[in-house]
Amino acid sequence: MSLRARISEDLKTAMKAKDTLRLSTLRLINAAIKDRDIALRGEGEDRVMTDEEITATLSRMVKQRQESARAYEEGGRLELVERELAEIGVIETYLPRQLSEDEVAAAIDAVVTDLEAGSIRDMGRVMNALKARYTGQMDFGAVGPMVKARLT
Repeated sequence: MSLRARISEDLKTAMKAKDTLRLSTLRLINAAIKDRDIALRGEGEDRVMTDEEITATLSRMVKQRQESARAYEEGGRLELVERELAEIGVIETYLPRQLSEDEVAAAIDAVVTDLEAGSIRDMGRVMNALKARYTGQMDFGAVGPMVKARLT
């Protein structure tokens, strides 16, 4: 079952169960997917988002909510922090399992070896390869410094 179909089925289930948090989060996910589909059509592409593109969108949504939660926490708005964290929990159920720190290091080593990267100039190629292989499985904001350290 495609990711899009799974989200739609879970949306129906949440409606029937009257699970308001899950329902509202799934509606946000659907809206983001539909917005991107419309943007693709506007760019002249006659297609819909692939599962990989949906995964990337979901990863961005998690990152946005993490940033919002930090801002709300700094502002003392704990009820909003809880809401953002709950939404992150719902979104993460559709993302692949996050790699551990050791698995991330092994992935970086494998890509560096595959690309025969030897200097900091190769960082862009390494990051692009990691994003292509591990979208949604690692935090690329944290991976960047690890790649940089590995290449220097």
